[in-house]
Amino acid sequence: MRILLIEDDLKIAQFIVKGMRAAGFATDHATDGEDGLHLALTEPYDAAIIDIMLPGRDGLSVIETLRREKIHTPVIILSARGAIDDRVRGLQTGSDDYLTKPFAFSELLARVQALIRRSSGASEPTRLSAGDLSMNLITREVVRAGQRIELQPLEFSLLEYLLRNAGRVVSKTMIMEHVWNYNFDPQTNVVEARISRLRDKVDRDFDPRLIHTVRGVGYVLRESA
Repeated sequence: MRILLIEDDLKIAQFIVKGMRAAGFATDHATDGEDGLHLALTEPYDAAIIDIMLPGRDGLSVIETLRREKIHTPVIILSARGAIDDRVRGLQTGSDDYLTKPFAFSELLARVQALIRRSSGASEPTRLSAGDLSMNLITREVVRAGQRIELQPLEFSLLEYLLRNAGRVVSKTMIMEHVWNYNFDPQTNVVEARISRLRDKVDRDFDPRLIHTVRGVGYVLRESA
């Protein structure tokens, strides 16, 4: 999952970015409204966290522009303003949630996860599965054939992305954009290396194989070859 953070307070931003990446989210950070808007208009994000008071362009203006341009990325507003009128204006502008500073990171993470689940329209909002493989998005537990599988944060994020796109081929570029927070470099083998490690844990001791390579295109998670 890929998150955009637009926040000019570097201390708060570092706190959020560190926490989000530890939770398995690829996170891009912009320090002003103009740069943040450019990223939001040109890059695919699963959710955005936007401060109201920003240099260049305020957060509400960013959200208004996104909605006007038919960008429906779920947005949670961060603000030191706690007045009811400010919250109402934020929601009327097109944001999906509102969190007042100071806040607990655990609450921010839970709200971001809830926004992503709602926007995906998943019938089962807390669990993803394919065959005998299941992933609990709340406890971050992965189980196959009754056996628990321990995954590193990036491995969890990669498997989550494959499960959310089960049956659909995803390219290396798509994986890099959604699982890592930098653009695809055709010279790197980081995707192949991570897929290999994930297969060792998810497929090696089980049958049938779930993660398949589509030559020249990318990867797909499905039960049949």
